[in-house]
Amino acid sequence: MNIKSKIIYNRIILKISGEFLQGKNLSGVDNKLLNYLIKEIKSILPLGIELAIVIGGGNLFRGKYCKDNNNLKRVLGDQIGMLSTIINGLLLYQSIKNKLINVYLMSSFPIQGICQGYNAFQAIDLIKNNIIILTGGIGNPLFTTDTTACLRGIELEANAILKATKVNGVYSKDPVNYSDAKFFNKIDYDYVIKKKIKIMDNTAFILARDYNIPIHIFNIQKPGSLYRILTGKMEGTIIKNN
Repeated sequence: MNIKSKIIYNRIILKISGEFLQGKNLSGVDNKLLNYLIKEIKSILPLGIELAIVIGGGNLFRGKYCKDNNNLKRVLGDQIGMLSTIINGLLLYQSIKNKLINVYLMSSFPIQGICQGYNAFQAIDLIKNNIIILTGGIGNPLFTTDTTACLRGIELEANAILKATKVNGVYSKDPVNYSDAKFFNKIDYDYVIKKKIKIMDNTAFILARDYNIPIHIFNIQKPGSLYRILTGKMEGTIIKNN
């Protein structure tokens, strides 16, 4: 059977958090995890899928700094966070490019000489032959990079959002604190919104629900998990409309 006939999604948005890149470090990027991530991405390229990556910035700057510092307003904190995603995007860009993989970096706001501004029409053309790294969030404060992933998914007509995490998927409650926590293989958007499950923010869930884009929550630290999702294997939790 042709390997491309196995895939269930042709175009995806992969959401990578800054916290994943941080690893066990107090901040910054763990090079071993970055190289591992590149290896996982490279493993899916033979499938012929079209891939855009939305990167977070929590390893460099977190919103909690605004709460701990009365002189730092939320809007300014979010602007610093958006710049942090561009730093991570540059690191990811060069790491992918070093593997001789076609890759393109875009930001919701351009920085002359560093990265060009995001344009959905251009991105749809570029994604056919390049991995696209999307940075800068949506370009406005008060919105998370999870929301960015869903918004870009709509704009780029992606078939699914894949949120890479350090957990196996969605539980009814915190499995660390509750031994009776139920793991969900599949769950619908109305449930996660009603129960206020915090694996992503509600704005992201509502966008994905209204545009009928499934979200996979999975543990990227399990080797091959990304490949298994794309080839239709049971991995993590899938959130979708009934």
